[in-house]
Amino acid sequence: MATLLAFAGSNSSTSINFKLIKYTVSKIEGQNVQLLNLANFPFPMYSADYEREKGYSNSLVELKGDIEQADGLIISVNEHNSNPSAYFKNVLDWLSRLELKFLADKKVFLMSTSGGRRGGVGSLKVIEGLLPRFGAEVVETFSLPSFHDNFDEEKGISDADMAEEHLKKLNEFLTKI
Repeated sequence: MATLLAFAGSNSSTSINFKLIKYTVSKIEGQNVQLLNLANFPFPMYSADYEREKGYSNSLVELKGDIEQADGLIISVNEHNSNPSAYFKNVLDWLSRLELKFLADKKVFLMSTSGGRRGGVGSLKVIEGLLPRFGAEVVETFSLPSFHDNFDEEKGISDADMAEEHLKKLNEFLTKI
């Protein structure tokens, strides 16, 4: 049984990417899944001065530890103006200060969603290119466009073709961990 860590790269209490993450992990059986809500992790904006004066927060060290214990990660990134949110970029900056290769040998299922038709694909592409720098292997990607039209709070992904594609990519990811 593999250990998976799942979270959205958002600090919003109403994150649609976190809703996608919760739906995704509900489809996983026979694995040990840890679901984190990063909205509960208030990291200060990274600066070398802050790091020098105050060091690293316990939350950051614990998050890095959770990543180290996982065999694979499921991440859904939000998008602000076609890029990753400042919050998620900040989390990556902090983690890389603890250890540049904090994702060494981690397999990742990377997702995104947004209210628009592009489904957060701008952010997804940026993060897909960035994670290998930290040692990750992005095994699969999935983008859900028009979240409010294609996602039902009770049923999950409501478009049958997109639901099938999502499940296929999730299962492919699971075969690689």
